Amino acid sequence: MVWGVGFVTNSILLGVGLAMDAFSVSLANGLNEPKMKAKKVCQIAGMFAFFQALMPIVGWFCVHNLARIFKGFQGMIPWIALILLLFIGGKMLWEGMHPGQDEEEVQSTLGLSALVVQGIATSIDALSVGFTISDYNWIMAVVCALLIAMVTFFICVTGVVIGKRFGTKLASKASILGGIILIAIGIEIFVSGMF
Repeated sequence: MVWGVGFVTNSILLGVGLAMDAFSVSLANGLNEPKMKAKKVCQIAGMFAFFQALMPIVGWFCVHNLARIFKGFQGMIPWIALILLLFIGGKMLWEGMHPGQDEEEVQSTLGLSALVVQGIATSIDALSVGFTISDYNWIMAVVCALLIAMVTFFICVTGVVIGKRFGTKLASKASILGGIILIAIGIEIFVSGMF
């Protein structure tokens, strides 16, 4: 691959494809916290963008340096994503079915540790993009990852905003719906990764 319109287009399309799981989780986060401030929206989108950029670089590095190890790990990717998203989604479902928590407890579900877990879970399949971009030199791989991050950021901001809007209307059921969405994403990643 050489620099040019094709390189930029491919990178943007990779970003769109990779960001779909992160978009869905962003939507669930917006549903879960309809009064979320703009700073938190940017933190969520930034976390997803960071991991969507990091994973292809890690994959690229593995292809160039640790190919045998990465091939062995690749079969575990669907399982890891499934477990992480089932845990987060199950927690949201539990909280939605057992109301009466104070506002601080509800907001803690979207704390830094939960965002990191969501970021890893939705981007771990992006490790395989390292194979797709393995013919890039390291500068092209980094630029591609930055373009993926930029696309992911804007898609995730959109997801949170849409979720917030509907979360206000569905306030009593938002946590349950968000949990169901996360569990469904985990199952979808698992099924598509296994078959």
